[in-house]
Amino acid sequence: MTSFKKTLLALVAVAGVSSGVSIALFSAMQEKSEPISLNGESVTTAYATPTTFTPVVSRPAVETDFTQAAASTVNAVVSIKSTTMQQQRPSCSMEEEFFKYFFGQGRRDYTPQPRVGMGSGVIISEDGYIVTNNHVIEQADKIEVTLNDKRSFEATLIGSDPITDLALLKIDAEKLPIVRFGDSDKLQVGEWVLAVGNPFQLNSTVTAGIVSAKSRNLGMIAPSNRMGIESFIQTDAAVNPGNSGGALVNTAGELVGINTAIYSETGNYAGYSFAIPTSIVSKVITDLKQYGTVQRAMLGVSIMEMNDQLAKEKNIELRKGVYVAEVSERSAAMEAGLETGDVIVAINGVATPTVAILQEQIARYRPGDKIKIEFFRGKDKKQADSVLKNSDGNTEVTKASNIDMLGATLKEASDELRNKLRIRGGVEVTKVKEGQFKKAGIRDGFVILDINGERIMNVKNVEAVFQALMRGDTRDKVMFIKGLYPNGRAAYYAVPLVD
Repeated sequence: MTSFKKTLLALVAVAGVSSGVSIALFSAMQEKSEPISLNGESVTTAYATPTTFTPVVSRPAVETDFTQAAASTVNAVVSIKSTTMQQQRPSCSMEEEFFKYFFGQGRRDYTPQPRVGMGSGVIISEDGYIVTNNHVIEQADKIEVTLNDKRSFEATLIGSDPITDLALLKIDAEKLPIVRFGDSDKLQVGEWVLAVGNPFQLNSTVTAGIVSAKSRNLGMIAPSNRMGIESFIQTDAAVNPGNSGGALVNTAGELVGINTAIYSETGNYAGYSFAIPTSIVSKVITDLKQYGTVQRAMLGVSIMEMNDQLAKEKNIELRKGVYVAEVSERSAAMEAGLETGDVIVAINGVATPTVAILQEQIARYRPGDKIKIEFFRGKDKKQADSVLKNSDGNTEVTKASNIDMLGATLKEASDELRNKLRIRGGVEVTKVKEGQFKKAGIRDGFVILDINGERIMNVKNVEAVFQALMRGDTRDKVMFIKGLYPNGRAAYYAVPLVD
C-alpha cells in the first residue's frame, strides 16, 4: 500500500471516531437535558444577570470585519456606578411599623447603608449627554460616570422613564466621543451586531452576535403597569452584569439599541440578550431632554394579540393583527370611531401584526400627533384618522414630576372642600393611576393632611417629603399618610417607595 493510501485511511478512521464520539456526546446531553421553552412557566426574566460561561456558537465562513465598528464605539461607552443610601432598620413588619408610627410608640434611629450598582451608558452628544437604562440608576443618590480614558465625573439625572426602562444623564465635559444613531427599523434578522459595555467591571468589552428576532415582548418592564412598552431586538451577543445600558451597534458602528436584559431558565446568560431599539430610544431621550418627562401618546384601547384561538372564539378570519377588547371613554380611539371587536392591522401604513409592534408604533408619537389607523370590522377593511391624547385625555404637554412613581394626579384642596371637611390646607388625590398609591389602596378624592409627621398644605410639600425620603434623609423609604375622604372618613396608609 502506498504512503498516500495509508495516510488517507488514517484520516478516514480519525474522522469516523470523531463523528462517533460527537454523536455519543450529543445523545448523552439530550438525555440529560430538558427542552427550553420561552413560553414555559420555568423561564425567568432578568436584567443582565450573571453568567458562568459563554456558549461557543459556530458561524458561517464569511468575511466580516468588526474592528472598525468596535473602534468607533468603545470610547463612547462609559461605566456607570450608582450609589443608593438604604436605611438599615431593625427587623419589623410593615404592619408593626404602621401601628407604631400612627399610634405613638415612638420613632427609631436608622443608619443609612450604601448599596452600589454597576452598569453602562452611551455618550450621544459631545457635550456630555448619556443614555442608559432606568434600572441602572433607579433611586440612586449619587451617579458616577467613568470614561474609557479613566476620567470620572459625577452625573446629573436629566430624566428617566420606567415604562421604557430608559434614562438620560449629563456630565460636565466637552468634545467627547459619541456613537451615531442608526435606524433600528432597517435592522434585519440574521444581521451581525456588536454589544459593547462593561460586564463584571471589565471596561470596553465587545461581543458579537446576530439579530435573532425583532419586536420581542417579554412582559418584564413595569410588569404591574399596563403601559409598559416592549419591542426588543433579540440577539445572541453575550450580555452580562454591567452590560445594562450599553450599546448595541451594527457593523457600521451605528447605535441600533440599548442593551437591557437577558432571558433564561436560571437567570444566568444562556444565549439570548435583548436591546431597546433606537426607534424608541431616540424619541424617549428627546422628550427627557426637552421636557424632563416623556410625552406619551395614548390611543385609549385595551388590546389582545390575534391568534387562532381568539380568532375562532370571536369568529374572525384574520390571524394577524391586534384585537380591540375595549375602547376607553373620551379617548382618541373612540373619537376615531374604533369599536370593541375591531382588529387593527396598520398605523400610518406600518403593519401591526403583534401587540409589541403596535405599542412601538404608538410610542413614536406625542399627544396631539395625527395618525391613520387601518383596521378590520368583520370582513370590511376601514381607515380612520385619530389625534392621539395623553393619559389625562388631552393634548397638553405633560410636566415633569419627581413623584410620578406614586401614580396619582395631585392638586391643592379647593376652598369648598376644605370648608366642608373643616381643614386648613391639604392635597387632594384627583386621579389614581398605576403606581404606589393604588397598591396601598388610596382612592380618588382622598385628601392628604400629613405625611410622616409633616403637615401637608400643598403639592410642593408632598414633593419635598418624597425627595427627602428618596435621598434617605429620613427614617425610611415609606410614606405614612394621614387624611380624609370627602365624606369625612379618616384613613391611614403606609406607602412603600421601594417594592
